[in-house]
Amino acid sequence: MSGHANSLRAILLALGANFAIFVAKMVAAVMTGSGAMMAEAVHSLADCGNQGLLLLGMQQAKKPPSDDYPLGWGRALYFWSFIVAVLLFAVGGLFSAYEGVHKLSQPEPLKRPWIALGVLLFGIIAESISMRGCMQEVNRARGEQNLWVWFRETRSSELLVIFGEDLAALVGLCLAALAIGATMLTGNLIFDALGTIAIGVLLVVVAFALAIEVKALLIGQGVEPRRRTELLAFLNDRPEVAEILHLITLQ
Repeated sequence: MSGHANSLRAILLALGANFAIFVAKMVAAVMTGSGAMMAEAVHSLADCGNQGLLLLGMQQAKKPPSDDYPLGWGRALYFWSFIVAVLLFAVGGLFSAYEGVHKLSQPEPLKRPWIALGVLLFGIIAESISMRGCMQEVNRARGEQNLWVWFRETRSSELLVIFGEDLAALVGLCLAALAIGATMLTGNLIFDALGTIAIGVLLVVVAFALAIEVKALLIGQGVEPRRRTELLAFLNDRPEVAEILHLITLQ
């Protein structure tokens, strides 16, 4: 059986980790001139803003129903989650890809690459802590479902976005470390540029996947299939219900 996940805890963990990582990355990017590091710094800053928007959405979703909003404000969280996916695509993905292409056409030598690697190691540790906290909440929510089924069927948009952001951030940090390491070993600046482009592609793919899932909730997706099955079983057990012709749900 699945439990109730604490999405707020996952968001706050991610926010704290990303802000610390952003400061460290920006200092390292300025000191080293690494395009991959600059892309990662912008990515972390965008993540901080994204988590702020998720907190705003969670707060708005608590507003009570009114004459203008008889069903309440619950879907405000889906709106802000969709905006986060768009920002991840535009600010994170497209900027990183642009920075990588710019580095290909106008390569700049890396300065103090060991500083960049040290910051990336710090980032990987901090992001791993955030990812661990997120996965604890995801595991509570998904129960016995595998991760892919949970990703496709969950209606917890804020937890879905945090999971996608944390995963992209952790993989992106590893790509940046590999790019800088390869540049240090070979002296070829193309690896730094290619690493930056790879981070951009990663963010675009993750943002696109998140946008597809959250869009369904904005349009008016019903409850999770397992919840629907539970509702049908409950109604069929009621003595006053003779037959269920059609069950309409709205998340």
